[in-house]
Amino acid sequence: MTSLGVRLDDTAAPPDLVGFLARAVGWVLLAGGALGTAAAFALTLDRISLLEDPEFVPACSIDPVLSCGSIMASPQSELLGFPNPLIGLIAFPVVATIGAAVVGGAVLPRWMWLGLQVGATAGVLFVHWLIAQSLYVIGALCPYCMAVWVVTISVFWYTTMHNLTAGRPAQRGARPVIDRLAGFHGAVLAIWLLAVAVLVAVRFWPYWTGMLR
Repeated sequence: MTSLGVRLDDTAAPPDLVGFLARAVGWVLLAGGALGTAAAFALTLDRISLLEDPEFVPACSIDPVLSCGSIMASPQSELLGFPNPLIGLIAFPVVATIGAAVVGGAVLPRWMWLGLQVGATAGVLFVHWLIAQSLYVIGALCPYCMAVWVVTISVFWYTTMHNLTAGRPAQRGARPVIDRLAGFHGAVLAIWLLAVAVLVAVRFWPYWTGMLR
């Protein structure tokens, strides 16, 4: 067990790396959960206003490309039969609460970390599906949704790195690869987010260049 109260398995990474990621994941969960909750809340309010008044124009609907309204009007916005932001209103406060507990020094049980891993993995897969739908099917961008993209990817990445470096689950054969990834945790996340940004830039290149004229 490290000074941060993280219990290490036999296949865990070096204690200093585990300790750093244990601190980092707490802040990422806390900040990401708070930002995700705010974005989901704003989207939910706009969705309610749109249901009350079909002519309502969300504040984040700036033009045909930056248009939350186009996203909200699409079938993809209700994949499970109810507005997607409701998922965020449930999930992100839980993420923020876990983050606050970790930052406060709480030692979470193994099952809670693995449960968070399952949820974060489902979330990041869902978000990448939404990214593809937004870029290549709907053809519009929602600023609040893009904030959720960044939050979800960050939460998934740091939760995964924390779990793997702490040996949850044991990864004896993959230990060198995991340690190398963990050593470049910030760079990997930056490249991941940059790749998404490049996809957005390329998909709407005429729009971005037109704004500069």
